[in-house]
Amino acid sequence: MKLKKWDSAEYLKTDEDMRLYLEACFEEAEDNPAFIAKALGVVARARGMSELARETGLGRESLYKSLSGENNPSFGTVLKVTRARG
Repeated sequence: MKLKKWDSAEYLKTDEDMRLYLEACFEEAEDNPAFIAKALGVVARARGMSELARETGLGRESLYKSLSGENNPSFGTVLKVTRARG
C-alpha cells in the first residue's frame, strides 16, 4: 500500500470551504500564532501562491516561509495576505 501525505489545500475548493477551514483553525489555535500562519498558508496554496505573491507584492518563496507554521510572519505580512484573500 502506498500512502500519500495529507494536504488540506487539495480539499479546499470553494471560498466557503476556505472560510470554514479558517474558522475551525481559529477555534483550535487558542494562542498559537504559528497555527494560524500555517492555516493561512494552506488557504494560500489552495488558491494559488503565485497569484497571492502578485496580489501582495511579496515574494512567493517568502510567503511559503512566512506561512509554513515554522516561522512567525510579521503582522504586515498577515494583513497583506488577509486583504488579498478577502
